[in-house]
Amino acid sequence: MDEIEAIAALAALAQSTRLDVFRVLVRCEPDGVPAGELARLMAVPQNTMSAHLSILARAGLVSAERRGRSILYRARLSRLREMMLFLLKDCCGGRTEVCAPLIDELVPCCPQPPSNHLNDLKGAK
Repeated sequence: MDEIEAIAALAALAQSTRLDVFRVLVRCEPDGVPAGELARLMAVPQNTMSAHLSILARAGLVSAERRGRSILYRARLSRLREMMLFLLKDCCGGRTEVCAPLIDELVPCCPQPPSNHLNDLKGAK
């Protein structure tokens, strides 16, 4: 990822609805979420959700797959990884004590995958 791509990805996430949508999609990996369901979950009109998803897709943060009459959206975790690596590259200047606390916080973030992500989100709303 270069600087221009990183700026585009960060700009796409610099809006509260898009950030929330992206976080939902990350939690729902690898299943993805239909666009209409995302709009309902986030209480956003479908045309507005479509605009948000288009911005996230142009930044390379989400992918879309047509399934019959719906479009299933997924977070592109590889792109998230690229963005995070771009932000953290050379963060410590070779001093591991600077990066160690950050790495310690990130490692336990995924102890075990939940059983059904979309049903968990439906119960939370």
